[in-house]
Amino acid sequence: MATKKKTPAKKPQDAVALLKQDHEMLRTLLGSLEKATGARREKLLSQVEQELKVHTTIEEEIFYPAFREAAKKKDDQVMIYEAYEEHHVVDMVLPGTREGDNAEDLKAKAKVLKELVEHHADEEEEEMFPRARKTMERAELRELGERMAARRKELM
Repeated sequence: MATKKKTPAKKPQDAVALLKQDHEMLRTLLGSLEKATGARREKLLSQVEQELKVHTTIEEEIFYPAFREAAKKKDDQVMIYEAYEEHHVVDMVLPGTREGDNAEDLKAKAKVLKELVEHHADEEEEEMFPRARKTMERAELRELGERMAARRKELM
């Protein structure tokens, strides 16, 4: 009797790894958007809008509340409020990236959006995510990652 070869089950990502993966994808898309023109720019901008919406939704609905619950230091709480505000600023800047007087104006707006998102991602990766790993159990981070992946699927 032939034995069936087992494929190893894909290990679920934890919440921090999933968010870092999102950040990398967004950095790549925004870098391309900054250089793009015409129809390619429109397509990339639509993709950036969707990815940002999904990313901020899973952070705000799932990750931030869980981190707030686990975080006991005042600095951690301030970091969470800052992250929400940074999302709000991106939400205000994003619609303007579709409007411009010329190609240079549009590129400048794309660059500002890119810098805002990169600043936010860098702060999370350098400050919030290491704190989350210290304050939250591995199992909790994995469970959050699974919930976030499921929610991402729903939103896409």
